[in-house]
Amino acid sequence: MEQRTIAPRVIGHWHAGGGWDGTGERYGDVTDPATGEVTARVRFATGGDVEVVVRAADAAAKEWAAASVTRRTNALFGFRQALVRRREEIAEAITAEHGKVLDDALGEVQRGLEVAEFACGAPHLLKGAFSDEVSGGVDVHSLRQPLGVVAVISPFNFPAMVPLWFVPVAIAAGNAVILKPSEKDPSASLLLSECWAEAGLPDGVFNVVQGDKEAVDGLLTHERVKAVSFVGSTPIARYVYETATAHGKRVQALGGAKNHMVVLPDADLDAAADAAVNAGFGSAGERCMAISVLVAVDPVGDRLVPMIAERMAGLRTGDGRKGCDMGPLVTLAHRDKVASYLDSGQAAGAELVVDGREVVPEGAAEGFWLGPSLFDKVQPGNPAYDDEIFGPVLSVVRVASYDEALELVNRNPYGNGTAIFTRDGGAARRYQREVEVGMVGVNVPIPVPMAYYSFGGWKASLFGDAHAHGTEGVHFFTRGKVVTSRWPDPGTGGIDLGFPQHD
Repeated sequence: MEQRTIAPRVIGHWHAGGGWDGTGERYGDVTDPATGEVTARVRFATGGDVEVVVRAADAAAKEWAAASVTRRTNALFGFRQALVRRREEIAEAITAEHGKVLDDALGEVQRGLEVAEFACGAPHLLKGAFSDEVSGGVDVHSLRQPLGVVAVISPFNFPAMVPLWFVPVAIAAGNAVILKPSEKDPSASLLLSECWAEAGLPDGVFNVVQGDKEAVDGLLTHERVKAVSFVGSTPIARYVYETATAHGKRVQALGGAKNHMVVLPDADLDAAADAAVNAGFGSAGERCMAISVLVAVDPVGDRLVPMIAERMAGLRTGDGRKGCDMGPLVTLAHRDKVASYLDSGQAAGAELVVDGREVVPEGAAEGFWLGPSLFDKVQPGNPAYDDEIFGPVLSVVRVASYDEALELVNRNPYGNGTAIFTRDGGAARRYQREVEVGMVGVNVPIPVPMAYYSFGGWKASLFGDAHAHGTEGVHFFTRGKVVTSRWPDPGTGGIDLGFPQHD
């Protein structure tokens, strides 16, 4: 009997409150990283598709900006409820296309949910100020108004959480949003779209365009797009920032990272070893806040490296739907690129303590597997140290003192996140003040701030001034306006060409 081949489903866009095919005739493959199977094809938007969506979003933005803050808040509460109801479904879609284990995917949705909850406080967050009688019969007040259409360009590693860093705050502030998700794992974006529709958000206020550089460039250069929020690698973040600002847009572009975890001699080494494994290999190291460099201050290196290796031996690498600790990498090409650092790192003089290529995964042979890997005695100049590998490779650098550790971290071109492990409060306080990094953990390996604080790095990890979510997010998605008013009594006034004096 002849077998029939079932074509992969097609993933499209979200426009006018529903799914939309667009006009594009180019597609990208969406794979299940645990099996290597192509499970869907995502339709890439054309420049014309972007034009259609931007114009509709612009019309929706004008109406949404005029909506009461109470109406906007009701939509946010409805979205939060939909997100809670459907979080398992969203997590399953993330695992199926990204590969991270289900628990990690659920955690991603939860962190995004916290930003939605923060945005439910829009009436307070958008309050202005009022000053009575600043001069004779003159009052002054300030207000914050939405920008209009804003774009969010999100990466593959957090297909739900990163959009949720931006979208709820932007919508609460009265803007219309166009999301361009990663083409590697696009399904979560449409599930979020359905949650917004369930919440009663008006058509056109939230939109999704799938695609690649053509779609991105269409958003970066369109005159009706007023702001761009981006998360991704540093080279692309720089391109997004330079292109969008050249076209008059407000931009926050969060780039790459090389996060260092400093371990002082007085630290609890069991806690430090646990933290290094958890922060280094969670989500297969595909996190912008992953610890990829452990800085061991002498003499702890000789004790700490075997402790980390022992813990690594107990990790289960395999299908994220089957209770494993670490899943596959997102694509075959990325797996091969990460694995290449195990050769180049050794060639540059590092000691490969654990080789992840030797892992026996609990999953299909065709999956994109690479087990946790550990380098010791890595030095700057080694590709394993210099490059953002974005995979399950942890490098140990040995230094002689706290001062040498601090200099190493501050000399690095990235400044996203860092951590210090110590029992010395004075050393920790000094580190958090002296280190040139945007997010600092003290005995906390992944210092991702809560939603009511802001997320963002320094140096080559951020282009633009504004961090994500928190009050900085509110200010990014609004413009300030100050109104000075006088309501004179009838018959008062007169000619006076002098500069007003505040009597």
